[in-house]
Order: sequence, then structure tokens, then C-alpha cells
Amino acid sequence: MAPSDKDSLISMGFDAARVAWALKATGNRGLQPAMDHILEHEGQPVPDMQAVAESAASGPMDVDDDDEDAVAAANLAGLEAKSIKCSECGKTFRNTALANFHAEKSGHTAFEESTEELKPLTEEEKKAKLEELRAKMAEKRARKAVEEVEENKANEKIRRKTNKDMNSIKEELRQKEAIKEAEQKRRDKLEDAKARAAIKAQIEADKKARAEKAAREKAIRDGQPVPDSSSFSVPAPTATAPPPSGVKGKDFKETRLQIRMSSGGQPYTTTLSSDARKSLREVAEYLAGQNLSVDVDTVSFAMHFPRKTFARSDFGKSLRDLGLTPSAVLIASIP
Repeated sequence: MAPSDKDSLISMGFDAARVAWALKATGNRGLQPAMDHILEHEGQPVPDMQAVAESAASGPMDVDDDDEDAVAAANLAGLEAKSIKCSECGKTFRNTALANFHAEKSGHTAFEESTEELKPLTEEEKKAKLEELRAKMAEKRARKAVEEVEENKANEKIRRKTNKDMNSIKEELRQKEAIKEAEQKRRDKLEDAKARAAIKAQIEADKKARAEKAAREKAIRDGQPVPDSSSFSVPAPTATAPPPSGVKGKDFKETRLQIRMSSGGQPYTTTLSSDARKSLREVAEYLAGQNLSVDVDTVSFAMHFPRKTFARSDFGKSLRDLGLTPSAVLIASIP
């Protein structure tokens, strides 16, 4: 009769109480699970067997029909199988449990019964076998620990890369938001300048309308023909004519400006008051209202004749103080 898993483990040098604990804890699933349990719980005291939870036990190991035929043939021939031999590597095993253990470890599947009787292990052989098993288990644990360290390093590397990518994405989003906000501020500034220029243009139109009304009323009172609106929309020839003798440029009440962009295009023409309240900055605001690419704070002006470039400090001076009356041509440049 083949020895049981318990006998096999005891013959290998394991304590009987630990063998019983391992077999019950693993549900008698075989030699390998019981051996693993013994080595994993080697330093722990053996608990009360009644308190040990029993795993789902597997049924008895199926016996191949060919093996039964081989045993029957051996019995008929008067021979008795003493051991089991691996046909692939030639190793001989004392019982079926040890042969199954070898099959699980090596992957070999071809076994046959043998009449060769193996001698029982001596105490020294049992100790050596037990030490070999413990060494293998320790090596297995060390290898597993190294694998866990490498896995943890790989996971940490992935985590750091993910955090770096997230930080890069956040920084890129912040930069885009800053650019978007700056662009919106610039558009708002241009819209404000355009609105101010439109208001000033409306004020000038109102002044012109009042002047037309006053001229009509005067003509009616004097019995003269009433002038039409077109006569007021076209500048009088004397506006651009040379000043009469004895009249200085600073005495003109209006300044007619033609503004050309240095990049080319249609010039802009406007008429502004020559008093001290009309400065070069208001010319910049008018131009920004007509051309959205012009920024009041960065645009610069120059004259070709006489050749002159206006500094930022000139933007607060009146058109009269800058010598732009009664008319002038300015060249506007944007950076």
C-alpha cells in the first residue's frame, strides 16, 4: 500500500504535528500545498487543530486506467511495484505523492512503476533534504522580494512621469489662459479707444450742426441765400490756403491732419481743434478708433517735412505747441 501524503512528509523529516496542521489547512490538496504551508509557517507555533479552518478538500487523485492495468499485470506476473520511475529523466520515487510533486515542478508526464525498492532515508539524509527544501524556499522568497522591488520602482517611475506630464499640461494651460487674457485686455482697450474716438467724432458733428444752424439763421436774418449742408461738409479753400500776412500759425483755431500708416494703405483725415486741450495723444486715440491694429501706448508719429520724430513726451502737448497748425501730414508707425 502506497504511503499517504502525511507519511511522505514525515519521512522527509517534518514534524508530525506540523504535517497534520498543513494537511488540514490546505484541505489535503496534495504534497506541494502542504509543504509550502509548512515552510511558510515554520516559525509559528502549532495551533489547536480544532481551531484550524479546513480549506475545500479535493477528491482523491484519479488513477489512470493504464496504471491500473500495469499494476494488475505486475501482480499476475508475481511481481510487486516498489517505486515509481520518471521515464523522461530516470528519477525514481518512493510513492505516488512524491512522483506527483516531481511532475508539478518539472512538467514531466511520463511515469512507470518500478520493482526497484528505495532504501528509507537516514536521519542525516532527512535533515539534508529538509535543509535543501528550506534553501529553495528562501531563494524563492528572495527572488520574489527582488521582483517586488523592481515592480515598485517601475510603478514609481510611471507615477512620476504621469505627474510630470500633468504639470506640463497645467503649465501650458496657464500660459494659454494668460495669453488669452492679455489679448482680451488689448481688445477691450482698442474698443474703449474706438468708443472714445466715436464720442469725440459725434461731438465734432454736433458742433458742425450747430454751426450750420447758426449760419442758416444768420443768412435768414441778413436776407442772404441759405447755404446747404454740402457747403459745410467740404472744407473751405481758405482752410488749406497759406495764412494771410500778419496771421501766425498758432492763431488758427483748427488743425487739419492727414495721417498715413508707414505700412501703406488709405490715409486718414481729420480736423481737430488747435486749443491746448487737443494733444497728440488724442490723435493717437482717433487713429486707434479707425484702425484696430494701432495701440495708443505704442504708436509713434513722425513728419517728413520738416523732418521730425515725436517722442512719447510730446503726446501730452497740444497740436499748436507742436507746430502742427493749420495742417500737417503725420506718418504713424506701429511696432
